[in-house]
Amino acid sequence: MVAWRYLRSRRKEAFISVIAGFSFIGIMLGVATLIIVMAVMNGFRTELISRILGINGHMIVQPIDSPLNDYADLAKRLETVPGVTMAIPMIEGQTLASGAGGAGTGALVRGVRADDLGKMKSISDHITSGDMVGFASGSGLLIGSRMADQLGLKAGDTITLVAPEGDVTPLGVNPRVKSYAVSGIFEIGMSEYDASIIFMPLEEAQLYFNVEGIVQSIEIFVSNPDQVDQLRKPIEDAAGRQIFLTDWRDRNKTFFSALQVERNVMFMILTLIVLVAALNIVSGLIMLVKDKGSDIAILRTMGATSGAVMRIFFMTGAAIGIVGTFAGVALGVVVCLNIESIRQFFSWISGTTIFNPELYFLSQLPADMNPGETISVILMALALSFLATIFPAWRASRLDPVQALRYE
Repeated sequence: MVAWRYLRSRRKEAFISVIAGFSFIGIMLGVATLIIVMAVMNGFRTELISRILGINGHMIVQPIDSPLNDYADLAKRLETVPGVTMAIPMIEGQTLASGAGGAGTGALVRGVRADDLGKMKSISDHITSGDMVGFASGSGLLIGSRMADQLGLKAGDTITLVAPEGDVTPLGVNPRVKSYAVSGIFEIGMSEYDASIIFMPLEEAQLYFNVEGIVQSIEIFVSNPDQVDQLRKPIEDAAGRQIFLTDWRDRNKTFFSALQVERNVMFMILTLIVLVAALNIVSGLIMLVKDKGSDIAILRTMGATSGAVMRIFFMTGAAIGIVGTFAGVALGVVVCLNIESIRQFFSWISGTTIFNPELYFLSQLPADMNPGETISVILMALALSFLATIFPAWRASRLDPVQALRYE
């Protein structure tokens, strides 16, 4: 009751209440900002992993002793390993792609079998124009939506591919130029892939890149990407030959390490916002103790112990921290649930594209709240608030009645 009375604003204590209000707002905004930023960074990582692993295998099998000319049988053996969902033979090659208008762009051609591409739901379920009929017949290609926009192509149009290593002639190696029909256009949602990847039927890719009868690698998709280490030995045993095995962590180690470092640094920096707000609680309570010197003396004279006085001021400061923390959590949750609408609103207000997909790889702003991280933010904010309250409360409890009256 006494702590609540000290929190209420009266004319004489208006300045102290203003400081308490700023402390509350600071903690609320600090907690909300921390939750929002961590959720967005988690969303980045989750979306990037799902998109990168949705189109790339979790583990890559490459030959050591001889070319992969038995890729069909090897893929079947690898799919029998428990935990493996797909094993897809693949060819990759760099080309220059151009449309009818003459515009050109670099492209990564990936040769896969039609049945395997149908199993890759990140592609087959995201065809925005056309279909896979032409691809399945071996005469059409699938291209990304951003590449189609750059080259001015649509389903049914013709795309021309130029490979640097083509036919061998007496005058040397001539680039190989060939035109294909665009069977369909896909949109994964990751701008880098939508702008650079072309899927070609495997048999046609073998002819186009002069690797008839063999593939470069077999990409393995597993049910749990975080447990690829446990599958290394069973996959090597099932292969029955010497293979070089890499996983998605090796291929994207630098990228995901940078994301993790950035995430940890942002957490440390934004924690300072909450710390500054907690220090406002210290200044507000110290001023409150000075203002309530006579009240402390009266309470001590009436029999209140030093512990009781300390609890009063501790509860006063802790109430600001607790209410501010949970108000910040509520604000952070509301913003995270509506993050894309907020982005579109500010883009409309400013007249510019906030979070440009061409720069940030993703087509929309993701936010993924992790319960464990949210709880850690709450505990951190409460701990800072409680620690900031201890010293002023202890100082109030140390005043005896005579000193308190003189102090007043």
